[in-house]
Amino acid sequence: MTGLASLVPSVAADPSASADLSPFLRRLGCGTGRRLRASAVTPWLLPAGLLALWAATSGTGALPAHVLPAPWAIAAAHDKIVDGSLLADVAVSFRRAVSGLLLGGGIAFALGLANGLSKISERLTDTTVQMVRNIPNLSLIPLVILWFGIGEEAKLFLTALGVFFPVYINTFHGVRTVDAQLLEMGRSYGMGRFDLFRRSVLPGALPSIFVGLRYALGIMWLTLIVAETIAASSGIGHMAMEAREFLRVDVVVLAILIYAGLGKLADVAVRLLERLTLSWHPAFADPRGSK
Repeated sequence: MTGLASLVPSVAADPSASADLSPFLRRLGCGTGRRLRASAVTPWLLPAGLLALWAATSGTGALPAHVLPAPWAIAAAHDKIVDGSLLADVAVSFRRAVSGLLLGGGIAFALGLANGLSKISERLTDTTVQMVRNIPNLSLIPLVILWFGIGEEAKLFLTALGVFFPVYINTFHGVRTVDAQLLEMGRSYGMGRFDLFRRSVLPGALPSIFVGLRYALGIMWLTLIVAETIAASSGIGHMAMEAREFLRVDVVVLAILIYAGLGKLADVAVRLLERLTLSWHPAFADPRGSK
């Protein structure tokens, strides 16, 4: 205690001793932060760690194979790749997902713009949309089967309905929250309605629209996997249900991993589109260009 007490006055008397360390610590922290932000490996650190933990617990027997097979056991499920059925199922699911996104997302985008720009359109349709939004779309499956049967129309309807509401709400919100001063400035420069929409309203609403699109992509895969498990003859969901009948846990986990990979690929594509179309926005500027 005596030695510690004797050090305290000396530090207080010579504050430059501790102050000299501050620039070094700041440079060290900033340098590490920049390297982590700029590294392409950083987003994959957590998935790699979880994969290593999965492999370690499977190898030691702590994780039973009937609960979750080892990664090498799933990689060994090559029969689906050899006979070509895996690629065919992935192609079918991808086509269904894109079709549902284009149909439901296109209608939602148009209606969101209409309701955001027109008070009359909002009063006519928004209340009905909000009422339907609170109905879980998966609870409509029995009714959808009665309407469309078990063909492609039912899966397309459910997927389109799943992506509709995130795109609609965020488009509507984005249009309504455009800076009013920006609009007033455009009017003062003599912009017409179309130019004002093209140069001010739509660019200002794009960040919110992209948020809705990213959220809709998650709902799209969630809805599709459920739709494909109902009397389907193709697709990743059908592959998983068929594997369940034959107790192929490795194929079931493989199907889940494929859904996760496709979802990540879709999210990466949207984020790339964000950076291309919103390069003027400070939040989407290229971090490599920052000092």
